Amino acid sequence: MHNNQERMGYSEEISLVDLATTFVRRRRVFYISFLVITLLAIIYVLMTPARYEYVSLIQLAEDGKGEYLEAPGTVVANLESRWIPEHVATFTEVNERGLPFEVKATNPKETGLIRLTTDATEEQSDLVSEIHTKLITNVKERQQKLIEITGNTLDKRIASQAAVVAALQAMESSESTALALSSAIQKQAELESDKEALKPAEVLVTSRQSNHGKGPGKALIVALGAILGLMVGVILAFSAEFVALVRDSLSDEQEE
Repeated sequence: MHNNQERMGYSEEISLVDLATTFVRRRRVFYISFLVITLLAIIYVLMTPARYEYVSLIQLAEDGKGEYLEAPGTVVANLESRWIPEHVATFTEVNERGLPFEVKATNPKETGLIRLTTDATEEQSDLVSEIHTKLITNVKERQQKLIEITGNTLDKRIASQAAVVAALQAMESSESTALALSSAIQKQAELESDKEALKPAEVLVTSRQSNHGKGPGKALIVALGAILGLMVGVILAFSAEFVALVRDSLSDEQEE
């Protein structure tokens, strides 16, 4: 029993030595594979320009009570379904090529902000700014129309209330008339205050570039390339040995 265990251990030791010997014999395959893959990773890092995130922020218009004139979700839907596709189609038609980046519209939770984001290179920054500016213009024009509509509605209500005040002032003075007149004047003042409190849409940021590039860093890519080169090099080294053994075995059979 003891002898069998010794033979098994010896056999395993020889197998490990064989593996090491095979690796040393095929080390050129390993070196070449490792260097090629690592160099490819370095070339990729050097040839690929860094990408940055460009952000634009728009604060939506509000009425006198702090409510948004248009739901932020509706504005995002208009951007994604209407305005962004329109500008992409126009760019494609004029330049005979597709827009080299995507524009995404989102609404941060529980805010009246519309956030436009784009991942692009520094060389594309001017084009990003142009597209973002056009989209911001679409949003602002829509919001301004809503401001005008709301303002006109308030003007009509103010004029109507002013007529009520004038009618009450023309009536004979009494306690009930005085109370009604006071209420009408207060209502008119509230309507005028609501009109003055209308807050138009505001552009907070236009195509602001992030401080750091998007995606994995260059050092990480090179490190991953080196690790991949190690793995592939080992696999190819043993694969080369296997192919050589198979070729030798076939040659021996043919000679026999």
